[in-house]
Amino acid sequence: MSELIPVNILIADRSYRLKIEAADEEMVRKTAALINDKITQFKIQFAGKDMQDYVSMVLLWFATEQNQSGIDHVKWTEAAEKLASLEKMVDKALAGDQ
Repeated sequence: MSELIPVNILIADRSYRLKIEAADEEMVRKTAALINDKITQFKIQFAGKDMQDYVSMVLLWFATEQNQSGIDHVKWTEAAEKLASLEKMVDKALAGDQ
């Protein structure tokens, strides 16, 4: 197991001290930056809300994005399986012609 390193992450004007694997540091920092960018975007679009509202909006956005990615992955997997099945059928048909 890799040794964990301490990092300070700032999300929505609050600092969080985390212990993560060194290999994950860049991903964690980029994710935090994305979250903060989305908070800023929602602040511009929906003025007058408090920070909890913005964080909730970002959470909903992020979960929806992840769910959509999962659905897209399933669709690509199903398409690949169907193409493989069709390829087998074509191969079988071609082998029967010889």
